[in-house]
Amino acid sequence: MKTALSNKPSLLLVIIAFAIVYIVWGSTYFFIQMAIHGFPPMLMGALRFFTAGILLLSWCYFKGDKIWIWKNIITSAVSGLLMLFIATGVVIWVEKTLPSAMVAIMVSANPIWFVVLDKVNWKINLSNKTIMGGIVLGFAGVLLLFGEAISKSMSGTISTAQLSGWILLIVSPVAWCGGSLYSKKRGSNAPARVNTSWQMIIAGLAFIPASFVHHEYISFHISQVPPQAWMALGYLIVFGSIAAFSAYVWLLSVRPATQVSTHSYVNPVIAVLLGVLFAHEHVSGLQLFGLLVILFSVLLVNANKYSLKRPMINLPWFNKKKNDKGFIKNINACVPTN
Repeated sequence: MKTALSNKPSLLLVIIAFAIVYIVWGSTYFFIQMAIHGFPPMLMGALRFFTAGILLLSWCYFKGDKIWIWKNIITSAVSGLLMLFIATGVVIWVEKTLPSAMVAIMVSANPIWFVVLDKVNWKINLSNKTIMGGIVLGFAGVLLLFGEAISKSMSGTISTAQLSGWILLIVSPVAWCGGSLYSKKRGSNAPARVNTSWQMIIAGLAFIPASFVHHEYISFHISQVPPQAWMALGYLIVFGSIAAFSAYVWLLSVRPATQVSTHSYVNPVIAVLLGVLFAHEHVSGLQLFGLLVILFSVLLVNANKYSLKRPMINLPWFNKKKNDKGFIKNINACVPTN
């Protein structure tokens, strides 16, 4: 059965939206590292997500959305704490010691963890040889990266803090996928932008006590923040946390979901290119090979979604019905917003 998409959108708008999702989400790793050169990591997370959440929630209020539904707020709180505070918080924290390109390579294994943690679909997924091959290959790619990190640690070429960062990066995709699956399971009738607003606001508030725990306020002086750090923070708020997500949601409504999901393959490549070209980060041949292995494993895991016989919009948590304002329900921000 074929799914027709009515009101065919402008090709130019589609291209612009894809460019935003591809480039902006891929560039956030680079701009996170730029921002934490002026802001302490946890404080930067608080400023970024709380500000973006308030701006987006204000827009929701202006559009007439119901924003004070406590059931939805609680669901957004749990998923936001897992995805933005823990998962993205780890990314922000480890970029103090690790190159942004390497962080992006490790996080590119996210889709593998979705299959591992999605217990409801274990029977289907784990009986599929292509998916299982993708999982095994994906973890092999991660082990390649860890093998190099451990080897360098033993030879004294990387510090204990850097090795700890590599280990912490295991937590990030697990927390992200756990939060996404929780959001999918609980569901919500609110527009995705409302859920995302509360996720960002609550995660932003959670970063504040974390900043106090790390005594970041003691040494922080706002007058000493360089202009490039302010620009990076503004970029993360406006483009990384608001524009890219809006473009992603719109693309899901006008293009096949499998086509939109290709950002999983492009984002880490953009991150590596920006890190190498502009931050002069070094990427070894083994690390590049690890990236290719992980990306190919993600392709295998998602291979069944690329069948021509499948509907054009086909996500298990995607409700094709629209509310009275035409916004898609139940997306719940199960997407990367680093």
